[in-house]
Amino acid sequence: MDTTARIARTIAAEIGASPSQVTAAADLLDGGATVPFVARYRKEATGGLDDTQLRTLADRLAYLREMEARRAAILNSIKDQGKLTDDLARAIAGAETKAALEDIYLPFKPKRRTKAMIARENGLEPLLRAIQGNRAADLAALAAGFITEAVPDVKAALDGARDILVEELSENAALLGNLRDFMRAEAFIAARLIAGKEQAGAKFSDYFDHREKWSAIPSHRALAILRAAKEEIVTIDISPDPDTGAQRAEGIVALALGPLGHGPGDQWLRQVAGWTWRVRLSNTMYIDLLTELRKRAHDEAIRVFGRNLRDLLLAAPAGARVTLGIDPGIRTGCKIAVVDATGKLLDTATIYPFQPKNDLRGAESTVLALIARHGADLIAIGNGTASRETERLVAEALKRLPKGVKVPTKVIVSEAGASVYSASELAAKEFPQLDVSLRGAVSIARRLQDPLAELVKVPPESIGVGQYQHDVDQRQLAKTLEAVVEDAVNAVGVDLNTASAPLLAHVAGLGPSLAQNIVAWRDENGAFPSRAALKKVTGLGPRAFEQCAGFLRIPGGKEPLDASAVHPEAYGVARKIVAACGRDIRAIMGDGAALKSIRAEQFVDEHFGLPTIRDILSELEKPGRDPRPSFVTASFADGVNEITDLKPGMVLEGTVTNVAAFGAFVDIGVHQDGLVHVSQLANRFVKDPNEVVKVGDVVRVRVTEVDVPRKRIGLTMRTDAEAAKPAQKAQGKPGPRSASAAPQTGGQGGFGAALAEAMRRK
Repeated sequence: MDTTARIARTIAAEIGASPSQVTAAADLLDGGATVPFVARYRKEATGGLDDTQLRTLADRLAYLREMEARRAAILNSIKDQGKLTDDLARAIAGAETKAALEDIYLPFKPKRRTKAMIARENGLEPLLRAIQGNRAADLAALAAGFITEAVPDVKAALDGARDILVEELSENAALLGNLRDFMRAEAFIAARLIAGKEQAGAKFSDYFDHREKWSAIPSHRALAILRAAKEEIVTIDISPDPDTGAQRAEGIVALALGPLGHGPGDQWLRQVAGWTWRVRLSNTMYIDLLTELRKRAHDEAIRVFGRNLRDLLLAAPAGARVTLGIDPGIRTGCKIAVVDATGKLLDTATIYPFQPKNDLRGAESTVLALIARHGADLIAIGNGTASRETERLVAEALKRLPKGVKVPTKVIVSEAGASVYSASELAAKEFPQLDVSLRGAVSIARRLQDPLAELVKVPPESIGVGQYQHDVDQRQLAKTLEAVVEDAVNAVGVDLNTASAPLLAHVAGLGPSLAQNIVAWRDENGAFPSRAALKKVTGLGPRAFEQCAGFLRIPGGKEPLDASAVHPEAYGVARKIVAACGRDIRAIMGDGAALKSIRAEQFVDEHFGLPTIRDILSELEKPGRDPRPSFVTASFADGVNEITDLKPGMVLEGTVTNVAAFGAFVDIGVHQDGLVHVSQLANRFVKDPNEVVKVGDVVRVRVTEVDVPRKRIGLTMRTDAEAAKPAQKAQGKPGPRSASAAPQTGGQGGFGAALAEAMRRK
């Protein structure tokens, strides 16, 4: 089997596809196609692989190609040394991971001068073979024959023979594989406090004396222990059970020497096997398993971050409505920005309702004047310091609106990342004359209108929906989050004539440079009349147009199909479908009933298969459909503004701000998110919190624990009669999520520990 076929078969098995699908997708990606484009517009070629499968395919393709290159390099190196045998070549060809390849290569890898090399130079390898060949012989008598000027006595001779055997065992690929399998199944990870670090490491107190199975430790606990070790608060040990595990490990090493009896040579070989485990291989296994654990924890943390980020980016937009954004503050005042329905800045102000000025009446008057002047329909209030106080101020001000005037809807909005955007080069370019804090108010207003369009301006790692994001592999994190943003942007689609350069930069086939060129063309020439006009943009060639065109929308343009996700390359077949209905295309688009008589199969040809025809029909039925949910907000309870206002048993509404492996964080309007531990998410066993909630969900929770000094809030979503009754008073809008009524099974304890863990993570 050639390399390409081997890679295709491997990936196909991993993603649940056929090798031909993998090969087709790989060819498209190699040719410069993007994942969103292939997933949406090349379904016939790939057999309908989705974006998740394609992302995995692309990652594994890179890994396996690197591995094949390494396989070839190892083969050539051993061949050049004149040591390549048929068995060795087969072993190299059969290695399935980079680690297995490196194990095979260990004995042939150029290395610095070792004790074993010195022993061989001193002629002691024949002594080792003599011991292995005659287990009943007297060891001292055998060793005496190897005493020289460089080997002064029997002990030195036996030590040299031992050094050779230790190196051989340490480079035995089969033995290393067996030991890894044993350790993965049996090893424990233990953390121990470093003396004198109790106070400095108080936040890690749960891990001062901690031990659990290596294979079962959740990623968030692994990351906490790794951070504690990095900060030199604890030491980490990874080893088998001290009573029996070490003996079993030594036994595995001894097995690599073949059957052992009871002669002097057998006893010596057993001793060397034990020595090899204790002195060399136990440390090798510690490093290997620590590396695996770190990667496993990093991968899970990055996966959690990516999933939460996707949910946040695809949160329901409030839509094109005039919005007043408030960035709350106490001493420095509350910054206000009003933006129109397209996000254009209309007005700004600063009010000082709190200490030291306490200008409450002036603040209310300013808010009312801005609402009246601009017809604000929404009020977005940042959820930082003084958020609830500002919300109360706005509520009081709205009571003073003249009768008959529509009351704007006020919404608490996450500030995460707003300050990062405010101080960025992008914000400075967009609002050069505007104070940094006022830019934050603009961002808060816009992210209520369209979270996706505004959040793409913020570095993903600053958005605050991650788990130990600063501890993980930053290159892999950036790559993953970039893919999440790209998939989210292209899933929604982008209005070509209103999108900012940062948003356009994430459209398939574009990038920062072409996005800037598009905006520059738009500024100079006005709105794009059609998708075809994109071809006039400097640097945007046929390949870029092919990749991006289907994800860019032009509502109300000359070409009705430009407002849909139908790709320009398929306009011809789309018009054939419309013609078959016997009506004008504008009348057909959005009329599902008119399309019901159409059979997709009759429009399949050599260029467009059934998947594409079905997609076109779906788009004609609902052109430019936004996949995001309908807009709904949580209603915070009156009189619950601070953590001190909370009492166990209270039933409240809140918004999920973050989902971690151990549970979900919920903003209930008291400046400190509460934690719904995974065991409290539903009246049933929950393995993954995302089975129940996602970032942005509005949920009903009951307070179970309030720790004011440590700012910890325990919440539950499990239902009971007492919790259900207040929930009936929800305010006539789509209801928040609550738990199912199935009985809870399985142990998922550690609520208090999870609260502590949450505070460390936060």
